Amino acid sequence: MRKFIVLILISSFFLVQCTGNRGGSQAKSESTGTADIAFNEYEYDFGKITEGEKVSHQFVFENKGPGDLVLKSVSTTCGCTASKYTSKPVKPGETGSIEVLFDASDRNGMQTKTITVNSNAKVPVVLLRITAEVMQQ
Repeated sequence: MRKFIVLILISSFFLVQCTGNRGGSQAKSESTGTADIAFNEYEYDFGKITEGEKVSHQFVFENKGPGDLVLKSVSTTCGCTASKYTSKPVKPGETGSIEVLFDASDRNGMQTKTITVNSNAKVPVVLLRITAEVMQQ
């Protein structure tokens, strides 16, 4: 699955590059200071948890670009997963975070949830993933 995430990131990068490089716009983009988001990790495994348990994990990111980074939205694949994230612009070199909350109520077995992060970065869409094995009480 890690290969899938890397493939999505690379595909997004090339799509942005292909649609944004006509007529010398590359120099214009760099001069306006495009943000560049980089996470410490793109996947987190909660391991074995009990049905009904609520767990959370914080994904930390850094703005490695010259412009301010703004998270436009963070969405999850199901109602059992929620997120809280840095809402103010992240300056170049600074960090922010996305806290992902997973509620294992009425869940059983292996669970995989995807978090979609939309921002104004060079690669505007990044996928994060959490997994857990939910055990019955």
